[in-house]
Amino acid sequence: MAEEVSAAGKAGNAAQAQVSTAEQTGNAEQVRIAVLVSGGGTNLQALIDAEKSGIIRSGKIVLVISSRADAYALKRAQAAGIRTAVCERKVLGADYEKEMIRLLEEEKIGLIVLAGFLSILSADFTRHYPERILNIHPALIPSFCGKGYYGLKVHEEALKYGVKVTGATVHFVNEVPDGGRIIMQKAVAVKDGDTPEILQRRVMEEAEWVILPASVEKVSAEIVKKGTTTPVPVVQTEGGSHERI
Repeated sequence: MAEEVSAAGKAGNAAQAQVSTAEQTGNAEQVRIAVLVSGGGTNLQALIDAEKSGIIRSGKIVLVISSRADAYALKRAQAAGIRTAVCERKVLGADYEKEMIRLLEEEKIGLIVLAGFLSILSADFTRHYPERILNIHPALIPSFCGKGYYGLKVHEEALKYGVKVTGATVHFVNEVPDGGRIIMQKAVAVKDGDTPEILQRRVMEEAEWVILPASVEKVSAEIVKKGTTTPVPVVQTEGGSHERI
């Protein structure tokens, strides 16, 4: 598939020169990674390709969870031999996030990557995994971000505003939409005659498929270095505060 080859190529060009902390130290331990998806899975494919090519060395994708049963991303994961699961809010109701946490704990997940995941996670869920959830946003935060800014809308707003440069941002996820600490950003030029669809594709190819794999390797390597590949769960106490157990 053309987009799969492109994803691998873009990620490889950006990160070939980087040597992971795991390789430098000879540490064979890897972080177990879960990727949460909702659609076609182009960013998931970039991650799969990056792992195969050795760009991602400090982590291993072992689980893909989709919020939609018909997401093509599930087929990409299955083709790569990765375990898949479907968690639909309309089916699971109040147990939606509980089921995701059960799956994540069952697989001993140490890092969660949101790759086109369109379901909003609650503050309780994000607090359960502090600075262990990454998201890719198709703009240079703090521009064109926050509640309601996803998909083509981001690029429509960028063109409407008339910016000459846009890009993508990888950040940690917290209770504020697109509000977590920034890990990486990459700028992309806006060209005359761009449509939202054309700009979306350029941002994916030149930024998203580059910095998402690089960010996953960076964070995974830092986790391995700290020796905390499996996060200690955080639970809510009677007083409403959150503590590690």
